[in-house]
Amino acid sequence: MVQDIDDTVNCSIESHPKWMFWKKRRYVVATIAFFGFFNMYALRVNLSIAIVAMTENKTTTLDNGTVIYGPEFDWDSEIQGYILSSFFYGYITTQILGGWISAKIGGKRVFGTGIAVTGALTLLTPCVANVNVYLLLTVRIIEGIFEGVTYPSIHAVWARWAPPLERTRLATLAFSGSYAGTVVAMPLGAYLAESLGWSSIFYFFGSLSLIWFVIWWVVVAESPDKDTRISETELMYIKDSLENIDPNRKIHHPWKEILKSVPVWAIAVSHFSENWGFYTLLTQLPKFMKDILNFDLGQTGFMSALPYLAMGIVIPIAGYIADWLQEKRILTTTQVRKIFNCGGFLAQTVFMLGAAFVLTPGGTIACLTIAVGLNGFAWSGFSVNYLDVAPQHASVLMGLGNTFATLPGIVSPIISGYIVTTPTAEEWQIIFYITSAIYLFGCIFYGTFASGELQPWAIKVEDVNKERAMEGHDNKSFEYVAK
Repeated sequence: MVQDIDDTVNCSIESHPKWMFWKKRRYVVATIAFFGFFNMYALRVNLSIAIVAMTENKTTTLDNGTVIYGPEFDWDSEIQGYILSSFFYGYITTQILGGWISAKIGGKRVFGTGIAVTGALTLLTPCVANVNVYLLLTVRIIEGIFEGVTYPSIHAVWARWAPPLERTRLATLAFSGSYAGTVVAMPLGAYLAESLGWSSIFYFFGSLSLIWFVIWWVVVAESPDKDTRISETELMYIKDSLENIDPNRKIHHPWKEILKSVPVWAIAVSHFSENWGFYTLLTQLPKFMKDILNFDLGQTGFMSALPYLAMGIVIPIAGYIADWLQEKRILTTTQVRKIFNCGGFLAQTVFMLGAAFVLTPGGTIACLTIAVGLNGFAWSGFSVNYLDVAPQHASVLMGLGNTFATLPGIVSPIISGYIVTTPTAEEWQIIFYITSAIYLFGCIFYGTFASGELQPWAIKVEDVNKERAMEGHDNKSFEYVAK
């Protein structure tokens, strides 16, 4: 499962067979991080399923025998749009802060705490929803504040744990948990709502995230040299490959150069484009399937999960291929990032338009599944690119990029709420047209301005040659670097 630089180097570095990934602590970290992202996205998507059950018309018999027909929560489409986007009001505020803190103290504590607090607040959601909608909005905003530190902090983890030519596979393995969480949460949430009531969705996933936090805190170390279970060969391999990165070194972030860097903004624009499509589908797909495709709640949960199942499968496969192409010196890092990223976005553009025109249950689900699935290749582009251009500053770069990329989570549900009011197929087509156009723009911008090269401002001048060699940006193998 793990392919190191080449077979000769692999044999001299690590004694465990490739398929015994659990014997390699960096892959243990990636696996537990996978379940961290699983919980993170389950906590995000639960309201998208629950709100369908909370606002659907149903017959209720009161204790005095009075029969009432109507929704439990009488929220119109505009209010629902604000509820679904409220999480991101808080989420956008802590991206850069989370990256900065993680660079100072390490990513393990920040990543774990962010998910744990979000899970604890999720347990309170049913109570606050029954009080009033404003208290619900407040709790969701606070959840976003704490979860906002997670994506930037995981890059601080990889800056200490991931050898340069394994970055893509380790990072994408962890990121694929996001889509696994979405895949499981949607149908399971629908089942829980129908069987035990909508409140059970929040109780279940909130509790699950707290269990994960205990495992993460006990098993994962802040860095390899603090891991008591790591083998000496793996420790030396990671330390040698990251020789130029000192976790205890005081880091000064060159903000002026970062903000002027075109490659950084290329990543941010691509990140924005990806999140626009992702958050639009994440928050609106269950409603679309119910309103236009006439699926019931159980079908909605299952069908809404299919595109994310495809993406969850594609992401780690794409990550492995991306690393392999660099290890074999078939493509440069820049070429891998651009080809994978732009290919994924073009697929999204074409098949999103297909979904807009077809608007039949089978055709629409097929188009969306292919679109989202093939976009898994884009995660081997922009998401890892932060580590390419400036590994020491990757957590704050992710914070900066994800701040920009969180805007779709705020704006998209609100726009959808104002556009889709009747609802009609024509209204939903507008949503798909907007999403396709944004993907196409992201593809063109990233393809023009992105880079996989270490940026001059990222390190001190005297470290440039060593950093480039260790990062593999000139496509030298580890064997060459060791010489």
